[in-house]
Amino acid sequence: MGLRIGIVGLPNVGKSTVFNALTKAGAQVANYPFCTIDPNVGIVPVPDERLEKLAEIYKPEKVTPTTIEFVDIAGLVKGASTGEGLGNQFLGNIKEVDAILHVVRCFEDPNVVHVSGSVDPMRDIEVIQTELCLKDLETVSNRIKKLEKNVKAGDKDAKIAFSVAQKASKLLEAGTPVRKGEWTKEEIPFLSELQLMTQKPMLYGANVNESDLPKGGSLVDQIHPIAEREGSHVVVLCGKVEAEVAELSDAEAKLYLKEFGLEESGLSQLIRIGYELLGLITFLTAGEKEVRAWTVKKGASAPQAAGVIHSDFERGFIRAEVMRYDDLVKYGSQQAVKEKGLYRLEGKEYIVRDGDIIYFRFAV
Repeated sequence: MGLRIGIVGLPNVGKSTVFNALTKAGAQVANYPFCTIDPNVGIVPVPDERLEKLAEIYKPEKVTPTTIEFVDIAGLVKGASTGEGLGNQFLGNIKEVDAILHVVRCFEDPNVVHVSGSVDPMRDIEVIQTELCLKDLETVSNRIKKLEKNVKAGDKDAKIAFSVAQKASKLLEAGTPVRKGEWTKEEIPFLSELQLMTQKPMLYGANVNESDLPKGGSLVDQIHPIAEREGSHVVVLCGKVEAEVAELSDAEAKLYLKEFGLEESGLSQLIRIGYELLGLITFLTAGEKEVRAWTVKKGASAPQAAGVIHSDFERGFIRAEVMRYDDLVKYGSQQAVKEKGLYRLEGKEYIVRDGDIIYFRFAV
């Protein structure tokens, strides 16, 4: 599994420009709404310096990083949940992603029209949130109608699902994303079945002018309190700068970013924060044929991690042979790690950690 982020926002906030810069996918960019007719998808390798070091040790035939996928969804407008603009058909695309990046316009430019006539981050955030809530409310209302019959029949699961849907409905009617509600362990699986957009973690991408880097200025200051209330994050980025960085080597990019007081690119920030929000970690496999990074949920067991590679690995799991990346780098070889007693055999109960190098044994 890789991280999948859907990019949303009002028209002309720089959403597709940011998408192009992050993915080099070349989505059409124009100074008018709805230039993105189909959702563009860009798959980006996740930078991981550990792969380079493992490649030096194993000298594999190929090196494969884990990936992050960006889905650029057409600009939404007020009324999108009921079909205004082109939004209604694209709201469904958001259901397929793990998290949402809401690109918010935080720059003034008389040459780029704003769909509402002025730049106002707080208003723009409210418009998008309202549309997502309204669309989710429609989904929940339909679910409640379908569950009523089973509830009357005494179906235990249907009663829980019905209660969860009603609870979600009250939040959404108040314009509150369901992720801000308090949910029990019993309720969460039933909530997840609804595939609500407002359950997904939301990141805010403040698109600013170059002159406002690195912190973003007064317009970005309006977004931080909103993100804090939601337990979310704000990534300050400039579409133009990200586009330049995408064309440079790693060494050149670092020097270029320093000119703007930046330690890392917007892409790196999004990956790092996205992994934190979703509780994702990376484990590694290494050998002469391939060195590869894999993404799993924090807390995944060894068989579950094996299943990310192939479902047969999980079904036929026997054991995992595990060593830490840091130990391998410190001692220089797998054999040396074994001699130090740091190469371990782990069973089905083992919880995978970030930086584990694992070789899975399984029965066909």
